[in-house]
Amino acid sequence: MKRYFHTIVLASLAITAGSCGKKEQQAAHGPLPYKVVQVPTQTVIGHNTYPTTLQGKVTSNVRAKIAGYIQELYVDEGSVVRKGQPLFRLETNTLNENANAALAAVKAAEAQVSVAQVNYDKLVPLVNKGIISKIQLDTAEATLNSAKGQLANAKAQHQSIVANIDYAIIKSPIDGIVGAIPFRVGSLVSPSDPQPLTVVSDNSEMYAYFSMNEKEYFNFLEKIEGKSISEKLKHLPEVKLVLANGQTYSSTGKIETMTGQVNLATGTVQVRASFPNTDNILSNGNSGSLLLPVEYKDVLVVPESSTFEQQGQIYVYRVVNDTAKAAKINVIDRVNKLAIVKEGVAKGETIVGTGLGTLRNGSAITPDKVEFNSINEAIKSTF
Repeated sequence: MKRYFHTIVLASLAITAGSCGKKEQQAAHGPLPYKVVQVPTQTVIGHNTYPTTLQGKVTSNVRAKIAGYIQELYVDEGSVVRKGQPLFRLETNTLNENANAALAAVKAAEAQVSVAQVNYDKLVPLVNKGIISKIQLDTAEATLNSAKGQLANAKAQHQSIVANIDYAIIKSPIDGIVGAIPFRVGSLVSPSDPQPLTVVSDNSEMYAYFSMNEKEYFNFLEKIEGKSISEKLKHLPEVKLVLANGQTYSSTGKIETMTGQVNLATGTVQVRASFPNTDNILSNGNSGSLLLPVEYKDVLVVPESSTFEQQGQIYVYRVVNDTAKAAKINVIDRVNKLAIVKEGVAKGETIVGTGLGTLRNGSAITPDKVEFNSINEAIKSTF
């Protein structure tokens, strides 16, 4: 036990002596150097991000106008089609039989009209000469009019059947790209089907729809020149589109419409931006994120590397008489490795730029003044 006690005492003495030696060594070397910068004001362009869904400039549901079985499918999903191009053909055997019967009814009605017309024409001169009474002529005229009415009905019925036969060829309503085709040959379809046969989209230009809440909507409009929404739309900045794979779309877009009405269910205002799609990279139904630029004019900025968080608050180290002093700041946004500061530091103040992990409030340092931009240029993004 005594030996064990002596061992602990000797170890403690050794640790104490070692700690004192390190402190003496640090004191001998003096305060460590840290890169410091002066706080500037800059004009910074940030972005607000909104989830978005893309739709073709024109999107048209293709539906059957008559009931029938799909007998032929002329296109496949993703096909590029022109307006009026056949897409589907429905079975028309029954319609063809009905058309033949209707045509026969037309011919029979035409024969009745012909007979009634001959009878009427014979009676006219006889009535004029007073040989027969006008009542007979009126009866013949009524018979002729009735025959003509039956002929008109027969022709209308025949034309209706012929039109239905034409409807059996289902054509593209617009130029565009064919979407998914849930029905195949042999499927029974009708005008009452809840699901369309397919969707044809004109993707030459894509619409990106997104929503702002009321606060965002009014804050955004306040910063845009113009007295009315139509005037403000002319001065809106171009927007960017981030695709689902994280890549930024090569072409910028333009905001074209704002509903100006709040959706009572969601509390948001819908906005639509348009993007060119000359390479047909974008498709109907794509999702992504829309980047709406926000300009901060002449604002205080500090490098993100000069900030640290403690108990939910953001701080920087001010340099006062070669001493690092923690100062709480109010950060309103972070853009391009810069923190935009509303309050907490003043323009021209000196702060520690990097290496905050080894600092404590009140630590003495040796300031190494560097250019402000050199701090961010030295920090490489990692992916």
